[in-house]
Amino acid sequence: MRDTEREVLTLEPIADVPEVGRWLSAMEDGRRDTLRELETVTREMVDWRPDAPLNSIGTLVYHIALVEADWLLQDIQSRDYPGWLRDLLPYPARDDRHHLTHVEGQPLQQHLDRLAAIRTFLLEELRAMRADDFHTPRVRERYDVSPAWVLHHLLQHEAEHRSHIAWLRDTYGGHADGVRLAGS
Repeated sequence: MRDTEREVLTLEPIADVPEVGRWLSAMEDGRRDTLRELETVTREMVDWRPDAPLNSIGTLVYHIALVEADWLLQDIQSRDYPGWLRDLLPYPARDDRHHLTHVEGQPLQQHLDRLAAIRTFLLEELRAMRADDFHTPRVRERYDVSPAWVLHHLLQHEAEHRSHIAWLRDTYGGHADGVRLAGS
């Protein structure tokens, strides 16, 4: 008899082509982890930044969304942002010093809605992709890149920033490993 409380950890395809569908399923699994880390983020934590040139949670969540949209449109599809997406992502990735553009004054829900809209767009755009197209590199100015590698990169990128988000959340208003934090 099967235990109905038992967690089943698999990557079930969410597209017609099983391989593409498994990668998209992995993207969704990673996003669930990110959303879980954001569950206990308070309004005050969203824009808080430690001393030094570190980023806020809001900035990191915006950056995750922007990078996902950029790799999809620029590198996989080689097309410009549609108007609705430019409105959703009005800030450039980096400032004039090459730091992430600081995004502040937006509630967490606005950041979450942005993440959801871009993920929905990515899933809609890639669900119908054929396996050969998924592995075919796109020739870009500085590199050649396949959609499969892009999804690999996006998974790693989000996981790295997810750990930053968790660190910021967990150290808000306190000290972490001897690092002096703003307001302390």
